[in-house]
Amino acid sequence: MGNFVTFGEALFRMSPPGHQRLGQPGNYFEIGPAGAELNVACALALWNNNVRYVTTVPKDNPLAERLVAQVRSYGVDTTYIQRTIGRLGLVFVETGASQRPSRVHYDREQSSISLTVPAQYKWDEIFDATNHLHLTGITPALSENAAASTMAAAKYAKKYGLRVSCDLNFRSKLWQWDAAKSAGELAGDIMREILPQVDVLIANETDLGDVLGLRSEVAEGDIDLDAYARLARQAADTYPNLTHVAITLRESLSASRNRWGGLLLDRAADQIYFAPEKNGIYDPYNIDKIVDRVGAGDSFAAGLLHAMYSDQYQTLSEALAFAVAASCLAHSIPGDINHSNPSEIEALKAGNSTGRVQR
Repeated sequence: MGNFVTFGEALFRMSPPGHQRLGQPGNYFEIGPAGAELNVACALALWNNNVRYVTTVPKDNPLAERLVAQVRSYGVDTTYIQRTIGRLGLVFVETGASQRPSRVHYDREQSSISLTVPAQYKWDEIFDATNHLHLTGITPALSENAAASTMAAAKYAKKYGLRVSCDLNFRSKLWQWDAAKSAGELAGDIMREILPQVDVLIANETDLGDVLGLRSEVAEGDIDLDAYARLARQAADTYPNLTHVAITLRESLSASRNRWGGLLLDRAADQIYFAPEKNGIYDPYNIDKIVDRVGAGDSFAAGLLHAMYSDQYQTLSEALAFAVAASCLAHSIPGDINHSNPSEIEALKAGNSTGRVQR
């Protein structure tokens, strides 16, 4: 199994129950842990990997301590979560249905991690006895300090011989800390500094276009496998340090129904894999009753990393199939974190998609 570090902002997610609107009168909110890098850490730990999660939360704050305790309950090492000034970030999620899309509202300004400079982290200790760092494009979107800390994490990880993965995760609402640049320009400038340290890039076609200017020739949401294969190779050619490029393939038919799959480029072999497949042909999962899609991309990232480091999976094709099945099941679970266990993921990967009651 892998010995992972993830670095990023820890949040509380606030969601009205069911499919209620955020502004609907009489709402109460369900509360749970969130944050892209936190989601990956918790899923990896649930699948019996060693995981160290690094972030900064406000000191003397009972909500922050509750959040840290919840992360620890998943089996994640929270030793290097530090306490300092600032506040705890929040994300409000309204779950859509049918033709009404889900909505996400961020409340993260002046959060503790956005105020923390790179020198405040004990990088030498953080990367001791670890072999992989996972980052995303969300944390550097928060502030100049958070961007500098993300860059420092990547550079220290390479210094100590770790492999690095990064999920681009472009969030235009967050990239606002340089008024002289648009969100896309700022994201592109920062991520182009981070990506030379990255081995495994995870993205979707929108991320690659909006952040890196790499675009397929098809309309957004259409699935052209050859075009996406070319897009993955274009990313690898742009950043020769990349060993693998993964692209999630989502067909959004409505807020309640998506088709879901993924591809993985092995750059050394110049081999493209797709999942899921039936008789060697790409056959996406048809998810027709989505419970909660927020966090599904993080489940894909966690599944891919888990499988790439697991002796159980001998090929990259199998690793990708595990990642796609894991993220498919995440759509059926409320909250950001994937609570599917490996046997359930393996059953879906093997073709058991009927949803029959297990007795």
